[in-house]
Amino acid sequence: MERPTEPAQRGSAATPRPPLVREVLLVAGLFLVYKLGRQLATGHTAEAFDNARRVWDLERFLHLPGEGSVQSAMLHGDTLVHIANTYYVTVHFPATAAFLVWLYLRRPRHYVWARRVLAVVTAAALVVHLTFPLAPPRMLAATGLVDTGQVFGPTVYGASPEADSLSNQFAAMPSLHFGWALLVAIGLIAATRSRWRPLWLLHPLMTLLVVVGTANHYWLDAIVAAALLGITLAVLRPPRRTADTAEPGREREGADSPVPRDPGGQGVSVAPEAPELVGAGR
Repeated sequence: MERPTEPAQRGSAATPRPPLVREVLLVAGLFLVYKLGRQLATGHTAEAFDNARRVWDLERFLHLPGEGSVQSAMLHGDTLVHIANTYYVTVHFPATAAFLVWLYLRRPRHYVWARRVLAVVTAAALVVHLTFPLAPPRMLAATGLVDTGQVFGPTVYGASPEADSLSNQFAAMPSLHFGWALLVAIGLIAATRSRWRPLWLLHPLMTLLVVVGTANHYWLDAIVAAALLGITLAVLRPPRRTADTAEPGREREGADSPVPRDPGGQGVSVAPEAPELVGAGR
């Protein structure tokens, strides 16, 4: 039986990129369904504020740190709070989109995995938004927190939920700002080999401080998002790093090593023949 050559094995392990148009439609459709689905949870004002009081009381019962401590540190200067608001408004979607594009171009196997995880987590979050409407801490008077977006800007929300036709302000739990940021960090750590890759965790850490400090989310919103992501990752395991994640130098080193082949062209590796001695056997 013929044995496959090493190049053939490497080729069979490679994963082709999914069709680009299909992937663009899938990801765009996912975001559109999520945005439209969130609108179904609007109009539950009384329930949203009742749930907010329950969440606030539960956090105090669990002795979680107060969201006000993060906001107090942020309000020491107008520049810092403006940066936090800008981060909240501008980083969420572009960072996730850039993450998916990079995986699609450089790590197709990890891209397919990340897209599936993103779809499952987003769908689960939408279910929670529909069944558990929650007013953010900036709306709950008991928190004593400032709506930094309205006071300092910029903001993507209207002055009141009734006047906001573009987003559902009662979809605080779970925090997909934090959930997606955590997925980006975990995905890049899984798909790369750099010794510095744990630094990607600074992205979800920064996002957590921003969403809490701007009073857009409770600590429990981030905890629930992390739990949903953890459950999803337990089911959808990331692919193993293969030749496509190897260091470029090692790939070139393997590519530069010639593989002897048989004279018949059958693709079977053979040992090089010993040089013939002139006049031997004569």
